[in-house]
Amino acid sequence: MPNPWSAVASRAWHVLRCSLAVLTWLASLTCAACATAQAPVKTLQVDVCVYGATSAGVAAAVQAARQGNSVVLLDCDGCVGGLSASGLGATDVGADTAIGGVSREFYRRIRKHYDDDASWTAETRAKFRGPGHQKGSDVAFTFEPHVASAVFAAMLQEAKVAVRKERLDREATGIEKTGARIQWIRTEGGDRIAARVFVDCSYEGDLMALAGCSYTVGRESNAQYGETLNGVQVALSTHHQFAAPVDARLDPQDPNSALLPDVLPQPPGPDGSADQGVQAYCFRVCATDIAANQLPWPKPAHYDPRDYELLVRSLQHPAAFAPWHPVFMPNRKTDANNNGAVSFDWIGHSVGWPEGSYAQRERLHDEHRRWQQGLLWTLANDPRVPAKIRKEFERFGLCRDEFQATGGWPPLLYVREARRLIGEYVVTEHDCRGQRSAEDPVGLGAYAMDSHNIQRYRAADGTVRNEGDVQVRVPKPYGISYRAICPKRAQCDNLLVPVCASASHIAYGSIRMEPVFMVLGQSAAIAAGLAIQRDVSVQQIGYPELKEKLAAAGQVVGR
Repeated sequence: MPNPWSAVASRAWHVLRCSLAVLTWLASLTCAACATAQAPVKTLQVDVCVYGATSAGVAAAVQAARQGNSVVLLDCDGCVGGLSASGLGATDVGADTAIGGVSREFYRRIRKHYDDDASWTAETRAKFRGPGHQKGSDVAFTFEPHVASAVFAAMLQEAKVAVRKERLDREATGIEKTGARIQWIRTEGGDRIAARVFVDCSYEGDLMALAGCSYTVGRESNAQYGETLNGVQVALSTHHQFAAPVDARLDPQDPNSALLPDVLPQPPGPDGSADQGVQAYCFRVCATDIAANQLPWPKPAHYDPRDYELLVRSLQHPAAFAPWHPVFMPNRKTDANNNGAVSFDWIGHSVGWPEGSYAQRERLHDEHRRWQQGLLWTLANDPRVPAKIRKEFERFGLCRDEFQATGGWPPLLYVREARRLIGEYVVTEHDCRGQRSAEDPVGLGAYAMDSHNIQRYRAADGTVRNEGDVQVRVPKPYGISYRAICPKRAQCDNLLVPVCASASHIAYGSIRMEPVFMVLGQSAAIAAGLAIQRDVSVQQIGYPELKEKLAAAGQVVGR
């Protein structure tokens, strides 16, 4: 006869074993969690860390790799090549003979692409209406966005550059310094990047700022550097201005009416005075007039026609023109930019960007997109827009085969200026005009001193005026000092800043061109290589040796 107590004991033992197994499993999970929490932070050690995959960042990383340095390129914006791959295909050059090195190589590769008849899919080369493809030249300065992306990718792949899509952790713990030397930076993902030299190629100068380098945002007074074109510029603001008076009030019949959106209630300060103004941003739109390749202008959610009342009023005069500047790229596409009193530039809304958090910048990015998309939709659909202008925008649409991940809309906002380093040398109007010459140039500037409008206000007569647009040509290419991309040595001795370079607002208006960014990015990498080779700070390398290396790399530093 079976013993019932034996069966009970057996069941009890089974339950106990299961309980012990569960406890062991839970303990193992706890230990695993502890091990994960206590796992050491991953650290990548390289010779050169390039922060920002702008065109300058690509040039710096490619040069660093070619000269034998280990390098990592951190893409903090999600668009390798920066604005050159995000719609800015109409290159502002000034003088193409001032462009050398990797920068010129990029434009040579663009030329080689379009020298192939197979690249002309929507038109023949002979029928191309745009600029930048002169006969006999070895370069081309106008191109489709996807072509620029492909060229940048090929250059990086050939140089075996590792690209990581990561942003800087901008908290105080995002960087470790010993004295004036950066030991490592930390990404938002928690990884550390240790390098002997860092190169900040971001459009905002986030690494430069986190490293404790002096910088400025806004316009200096004319008095600060003895300039004539800096600070507030009411008298000189004659471009992209209202051709006919427009009342600043939302209801012109009501003397107590609120003002139109984005109109400040009073004029700015005296001409030449300093302020925190930052020139307006926009998206460079790649549009096409080929119906089969078009996406319609999108009407943004929460569209409010009051946002475009000033636009509509500005077009109510006989001389009104379509308020955009579409430069034709190959295959009947455009790089469309601001043109007119109310156009792509969302005047007054860039001021929060330079020092803004990632969340603030994302909000501003989305607001700019909403506003500019609404402007284009209004121009194509609002019956109050003159028929001849409406017809112009009805003929175009976004390119179906560009920026497919973002519905044909360019991913990057055109950040024309943000922070600017205050370094060992400040490039000013005097350099641009040829009144002063740097002894240690690492590249040439050649474009006009060009600032877009900064604010919109109600003038004394009650009409709307724009302020801040200055366009003054430079007499000839001028040298950009190596010290203008170096922080002050006491602040940081292993960092170079080729994009947010040390320049006054008006001088930066000339420097801030994509070919120049690439030139300065490459020069920064060459200097970084020398600093590593000589085991000195970036401020201590000798210019004669640097100049020799620059020449060997094809850079143009003198005329």
